[in-house]
Amino acid sequence: MIHMKILGISGSPVINSNTDRLLLQVLRASNLEFEFIKLSNVHVRPCLACKACVEDNICKINDDFPAIAQKMREAQAVVIGGYTPYRLLDAFTKAFLERLWSMRHLHSLNENKYAVTIVSGLFKEVRAAALNAMATELQMERMHHVAEFEIEGNVPCLTCGYGDNCKNSGIPHIFSREIKASKDHCVAVETQPVWEEATKTGQLLGQFLTGKTDGIPCIRHN
Repeated sequence: MIHMKILGISGSPVINSNTDRLLLQVLRASNLEFEFIKLSNVHVRPCLACKACVEDNICKINDDFPAIAQKMREAQAVVIGGYTPYRLLDAFTKAFLERLWSMRHLHSLNENKYAVTIVSGLFKEVRAAALNAMATELQMERMHHVAEFEIEGNVPCLTCGYGDNCKNSGIPHIFSREIKASKDHCVAVETQPVWEEATKTGQLLGQFLTGKTDGIPCIRHN
């Protein structure tokens, strides 16, 4: 194992989600030392806009973000994954991105780090909007945003146990009314073309960071 850290941040609260699995695949394919953080397992509040971080770039909110920020400072690359409930980027990922302001102002502590973004969701236009929002934040951080990936998402009603009878089920709106709730309709990320492309990107990123290749192209996959 090459000792050069890459950090993975997942905003998906779903256990072993498509987002988690694709993110971990990028990390593992890099062949770098990595750490994976699932934001639903830690406590990261939204930015309070208090500006108490102005003097030293250290956020003063008493939660887990300062420790994650230290890991960010030690890493050369970061992979950030989220999902899109209610046609928006999820709150866990959004809160994390907001808190990066404490690292950005004046000294740009994340400048020149490499970043990959991942979003899962039902609708292509919603995934694109979420990825654009993430890309905007990374651009403000002066990071090299080298790749972004879209995962075809799933309807939670397929596996909640009430999808066939619930008046609020999303199944009739996404599938035909003849479709019945079943995990068989869930699309695993491993069966989607994005799996292979993300694997290649992880390999290229690892080779680039260890000097085995001269460059990694900026690419978009969906």
